[in-house]
Amino acid sequence: MKVKSGVNYYSSRFYINKKDMKKYIVTVILSFTIYCGFTQEEKGPSLTHDFELELEGEYRYFFDEASFNNQENNFPSIAVRPEYSLEWNKGYESLNFKGFFRLDVDDERTHWDIRELYYQKAKSNWEISIGLKKVYWGVTESNHLVDIINQTDAVESFDGEKKLGQPMVQYSLSTNFGTFDAFYLPYHRKRTFAGSKGRFRFSDVLNKDDFGYESDAEEWHQDFALRYAHSIGIFDVGLSHFYGTGREPLFDFDAFGNINAFYPIINQTGLDVQITHNAFLWKLESIYRTSDAQDFFAAVGGVEFTISNIKNTGIDVGLIGEYLYDERDELALNALQNDIFFGSRIAFNDIQSTEILLGGITDLENSSKIFSIEGSRRFGESMKVEIEGRFLNNVDDNEFILSNFQNDSFLRITLFKYF
Repeated sequence: MKVKSGVNYYSSRFYINKKDMKKYIVTVILSFTIYCGFTQEEKGPSLTHDFELELEGEYRYFFDEASFNNQENNFPSIAVRPEYSLEWNKGYESLNFKGFFRLDVDDERTHWDIRELYYQKAKSNWEISIGLKKVYWGVTESNHLVDIINQTDAVESFDGEKKLGQPMVQYSLSTNFGTFDAFYLPYHRKRTFAGSKGRFRFSDVLNKDDFGYESDAEEWHQDFALRYAHSIGIFDVGLSHFYGTGREPLFDFDAFGNINAFYPIINQTGLDVQITHNAFLWKLESIYRTSDAQDFFAAVGGVEFTISNIKNTGIDVGLIGEYLYDERDELALNALQNDIFFGSRIAFNDIQSTEILLGGITDLENSSKIFSIEGSRRFGESMKVEIEGRFLNNVDDNEFILSNFQNDSFLRITLFKYF
């Protein structure tokens, strides 16, 4: 790793009135999508639409006494996820919306978000999307290094799987030589951290408004990304590059041990590969990221082997092993610098879609371990229950991230109702 100094991380200069610009951007997006929704070719069919609503009741229980003052052990919460889609022009044009709201004991975890609100048009071999959208990249199980378009919704999940909606213009072109995607990302969204009552927080409560930017344009720095994906026989390959404000804040410490954090301007090149050969899935994700503050390489790779229809029961069992490497060491906003992940995915393939994922991560340099269990099962046609457990064991005091979370082992039970 190479750490650089002498960078002006913060600036008090403003090129635009941010409040007025936010109103302008929202107005433009909404006006454009409404216009697109109600202007169609005369010979096109009538509009078709679909509305779905998901209600969630969640309870999280933390087993151990809290590490810091004001933290709670019991976290009941409710969430609402409405979805709406409008299609016309034989389905080649659409307006799509996904919303989210959660009410929780932790004030910072009580939040709402527009996960998606975008207009999409497809024609021949190209497609364009304009608005707020979620895009996923990656193939591995334990860590998604190349997945950089959307900001992580850090208060929503421990593993970083949940994402915020990202304002964007996405253009996709499909050819015989693969799929090309280009992204224009005009606005950066900060990551929210747990509040004073919440778990998975530091000794000092991190307020996202205290995080600065390396760029004078702050959250309005204009970001861009490109991705190429292609399938060749048993190989699925993705190559991407991102330029702009990083989604992870960079932590620094002053002479008194106080935490300073800011969002740097980065270039990140990513590679993801999956090889499908009989019952084996070989997976790799790797990135090389450069900035004025630090350059580093990170990778995660491994294999998943599936044993199908065990003793004619219909049950499939997948065995997973992955190695994780990140040369940032203590500067990384994760605890996965030199670790091994092992797990098992069990799919019962029954009417209720019962699935279980067992896993564990062990650090190869110290005693830190994380064990996990995730399971889900449907009930009837409109209900589902999920269970999740995360158990931290023998966390090393030198772990920058995990040492703050060592008493945060928890069990989560969630009930979903679909309408």
